[in-house]
Amino acid sequence: MKRALISVSNKKGLVEFAKGLIENNYEIISTGGTAKYLEENNIKTTAIENVTGFKEIMDGRVKTLHPKIHGGLLGLRDKESHLEQMRENEIEKIDMVVVNLYPFEEVLNRGGVPHGELIENIDIGGPSMVRSGAKNYKFVTVVMDPENYGEVLEEIKIYGDTTLETREKLAGKVFLETAYYDSLIGNYLIEKSKGDREKLVLGYKKVQDLRYGENPHQGGSFYKNSSVGYSLANGKQLNGKELSYNNIQDGNIVLEILKEFAQEEKIACVGVKHMNPCAIALGENTREAWERTYEGDKISIFGGIVGTTGIVDEETAKKLVEIFLEIVIAKGYTEKALEILKSKKNLRVLEIDMDEVVKNKERIVSVLDGVLVQDLDITNETIKDYKLVTETEATEEDMKQLEFAWKAVKHIKSNGIVICKDYRTIGIGAGQMNRVGAAKLALDQGEELCKGAYMASDAFFPMDDTVELAAQYGIKSIIQPGGSIKDQMSIDKCNENRISMVFTGVRHFKH
Repeated sequence: MKRALISVSNKKGLVEFAKGLIENNYEIISTGGTAKYLEENNIKTTAIENVTGFKEIMDGRVKTLHPKIHGGLLGLRDKESHLEQMRENEIEKIDMVVVNLYPFEEVLNRGGVPHGELIENIDIGGPSMVRSGAKNYKFVTVVMDPENYGEVLEEIKIYGDTTLETREKLAGKVFLETAYYDSLIGNYLIEKSKGDREKLVLGYKKVQDLRYGENPHQGGSFYKNSSVGYSLANGKQLNGKELSYNNIQDGNIVLEILKEFAQEEKIACVGVKHMNPCAIALGENTREAWERTYEGDKISIFGGIVGTTGIVDEETAKKLVEIFLEIVIAKGYTEKALEILKSKKNLRVLEIDMDEVVKNKERIVSVLDGVLVQDLDITNETIKDYKLVTETEATEEDMKQLEFAWKAVKHIKSNGIVICKDYRTIGIGAGQMNRVGAAKLALDQGEELCKGAYMASDAFFPMDDTVELAAQYGIKSIIQPGGSIKDQMSIDKCNENRISMVFTGVRHFKH
């Protein structure tokens, strides 16, 4: 008779699985709560203390850490010296371990849980058992995921045991799962103690396999971290095809931009293409916000993504389906609006809780053989932080318009210039090798609308040439970080052309 040790917190499918094991001549060894649950469902078990000859102690902290458990798991069945030592020490083989770990992740994500309670949810015996079994996968089957119960039972019914291939695969899952589990604990303790993270260990769960990456010849997958907040991973897809790699990249930019305007009384809307905004606008309602965004760049938005902090109503939906869009992201939809959007079967429609907080604090970017880690750029300067540096004054309304422009340019690839008017972008110059080139693109896009408009630059002006170009188009006021050794040249050029200029003191490069 084979033996299976079962100790789980997740009872999903357990009764059926245990019954299947018994039907296939398995004895079941179990611990405390799991044993009680199985006995209540008329499944006979052998208590763990009857195997070890040692009662659990220290409030259950020590119960499976015993040679009769780990010897039964780690002993090599094809090595006579191991078998002899097992006989000498009265250690019986354990052929299967069915374990899932204390719910540290679930307790951590509740928030506000006392530190002591979190510590008690760090599993020691569980990881030890599954790692022992996984190391000896040549002979031992380790099951941590209820999704594998069916596959395991099927193989036992057919072959009398699981196949070596399956045991190897399940062993791989064990080491990934325990690494993920330990990463949550380690990162929590380092963050709490403000320790130095000399080793970067990240835990992510797969959301989905993607059809491909940026291009069809590249593979791709989407993973989420443990604590998911304001994110595409936390959204509801109400219509359309699965999200692609590029959809997720662009959708993330939409969410980052919308978060800048989450506290606005007016509704914000943004259109994004190739990870750059085509246009951003505020409106009194969702329809107006979309129409003003569309007016900002009717050409680039074709095949792009639209996001709004508002509720999409019937009239807005009618406007949205007039052009080809990949995705619509919104706080919500009326029933009629959703019906209209669903008439485009491939249009991906996502609902995101705009009030949710951004829970991750870092941006991680892969490079060849490494990753770069930096804090998220969530610094939010406000009007009270601005410094007027010109003789030409800026009115209260000017400051509000500049604030809008500054929030917009923060999300433009560097070198980035944004031209805004009446709380909407009219020209965007993104990702240029020089700042004058970015300004020229933005100003040419805005054309005659630039007269009396506002310019924002993501970084300082190294020379006064950008200001000189802005003056030619009739720009009224400029916002930029300041900090160049030649700032005075730009200030003088503004004064010469009666342009007001404010410094924020903060740079927002976006490479």
